[in-house]
Amino acid sequence: MTYSKPLIDDIFGGIRPAARALDKAATTIQGWYDAGTIPQKHWNDVIKTAKEFDHHLTPDDFFPVKSPDASSFGYPFEKRHCLSIDDFHRPDIETLLSLGEHYLDLNVQKNPDRSVLKGKTLINVFFENSTRTEKSFELAGKRLGADVISMQIASSSVKKGETLLDTAATLNAMNPDILVVRHGSSGAPALLSQKVSCSVVNAGDGMHEHPTQALLDALTLRQAFDGQIDGLRIAICGDILHSRVARSNVKLLNMLGAEVRLVGPPTLLPTDADRWGVDIFHEMKTGLKGCDVVMMLRLQLERMSGAFVPSKREYFHFHGLDRTKLGYAKDGALVMHPGPMNRGVEISSDIADDPDISLITQQVETGVAMRMGILHALSEAQDRSKGANR
Repeated sequence: MTYSKPLIDDIFGGIRPAARALDKAATTIQGWYDAGTIPQKHWNDVIKTAKEFDHHLTPDDFFPVKSPDASSFGYPFEKRHCLSIDDFHRPDIETLLSLGEHYLDLNVQKNPDRSVLKGKTLINVFFENSTRTEKSFELAGKRLGADVISMQIASSSVKKGETLLDTAATLNAMNPDILVVRHGSSGAPALLSQKVSCSVVNAGDGMHEHPTQALLDALTLRQAFDGQIDGLRIAICGDILHSRVARSNVKLLNMLGAEVRLVGPPTLLPTDADRWGVDIFHEMKTGLKGCDVVMMLRLQLERMSGAFVPSKREYFHFHGLDRTKLGYAKDGALVMHPGPMNRGVEISSDIADDPDISLITQQVETGVAMRMGILHALSEAQDRSKGANR
């Protein structure tokens, strides 16, 4: 997975010659060499210097290219925030996924010299509980060298009646570099992003979006299908209506060329789902036919104010994933779930725990790497922006 070694060896002839040519300390080049990455803020210098050695590089050369047509790898990432999949173009997504893929290597992830976020502060602001997502961002930030603070909202001023805008002012006064925000109201992270001077990452807002979950799901699929998402038939099943994960995944998977299906009872499908660019099914038998991937969603009872399903038992009978229903999909189909799972409600334990078909554990593992990639990209975009304004 490394891509700095061939650049350093093939173009400059090794670490010390590269250090002389680039006017950098040998220890700096050694750090790039060991980590397998060249920080994005140094790409222009490397490209310029490589010309003197008759090598003509482009940003694409700084990422592992999967295929000849993957020209968008290495596209300069310029986004300030990560609020919605809609904010990104395909090259942005490819860059984020490539960085996430790089951090899947645990030796790279746990490199004690990693300093992408050294001297920067990341604050997790979770107005809704989510142990999985919060700890994933906390670990990602720490592994990149950031100072990480996780606010205890239950005992904060928010619970005492402080408004979101007052909270924004308080947070901004702490001078963080990145805020990771999870909120029960759609649009809250976007509103905060307009009131603070740092980058904001949406870790889930109401029934709107959860972009980092969609990105980690896409990275998990890339690993499972040898880098190929284009052409996959993917069924997203269950409580689509209340799922921000479904909304982000539909946007991202469509962008990456997958054929997306929504499968669920009419009461749990959004009224505008027919405009999402997907095929809609109400029965698992027809909806899963020929699918490569079955992505199950949690039945979000806490967001339901009425009787959306007759009972959990009946819901599982018709729309919960068991061996019989999985048999409707393509042979060898794989199963995903963003968690937390309601076993025996939307998925059976023998499906969830079967390592031959379940990608659920891999989704959790991929989450840290993908979020490291996102934080890395936002941090270096910040650095370039500050450099341009000097």
